[in-house]
Amino acid sequence: MQKNRVEFSVFTKPWKQQSIDELGKYISGLGFDGIEFPLRPGYQVEPENAEKGLPQLVKQLGEYGLKVTSVAGSLEERVFAGCAAAGIPVVRIMAGNKARMSYMEFIESKKKEIDEAIPLCKKYGIKVGIQNHYGPGVHDSMELRQLIQDYDPNHVGAIWDAAHSGLAGEEPEQGLDIVWSHLCMVNLKNAFFNRINGPEAEKAEWKRYFTTGKNGLASWPRVSEYLKGRGFNGVVCLTAEYSDEDQVNRLITEDIAYAKSLFQW
Repeated sequence: MQKNRVEFSVFTKPWKQQSIDELGKYISGLGFDGIEFPLRPGYQVEPENAEKGLPQLVKQLGEYGLKVTSVAGSLEERVFAGCAAAGIPVVRIMAGNKARMSYMEFIESKKKEIDEAIPLCKKYGIKVGIQNHYGPGVHDSMELRQLIQDYDPNHVGAIWDAAHSGLAGEEPEQGLDIVWSHLCMVNLKNAFFNRINGPEAEKAEWKRYFTTGKNGLASWPRVSEYLKGRGFNGVVCLTAEYSDEDQVNRLITEDIAYAKSLFQW
């Protein structure tokens, strides 16, 4: 049987309190190839220290056989410079409409933000990866494509998220096909809608519940079969997002084993 053609990464947001060495030992022990690092205040490296801190992070994690495949950060020059110094290829952002402007106004404002980042992409050789996410803003695969389709995929890529695609009611094969020209990373997580009041209520209320790979609206087997069929050889990132946050260590252990079982060629 052939070796997997993907690299498995994990978003290390849940392990904020661990040292870099503790993080490296734990994540490598789970069987991941790398991490996506939250370059945010309060984490092991903070944005203002990106240029010095990210190369040190990469060096220390490399001692455990781990790469840093991407950072979740902002589009500031110091972030690009830090990623370039550390050899980290992707900065992940989302396109949420927090200002609640009209959708088309929001898209135009987001394109202006991306336009301003393109010179930094070219200067530092870093790609901006944009992820779909539930809520106001870029939610589904077509919205993501419409936002990024006019940009060079060497500079701007799509990060397709299985959970948010599932919450949008998409067929995974179609969603992936829509963004395929710019696809740079796949997020594997899962979720479903959970009703939080009874059937006798005058108005139904629902909440999104993030769960394990086997138990949500997105079919991880269908995602993996589609990616294998098209020869995808990039990063698959397990985001370690669970509504039951106290069980993250147990659940991510189950999910990486499940994901690896699906990506055997």
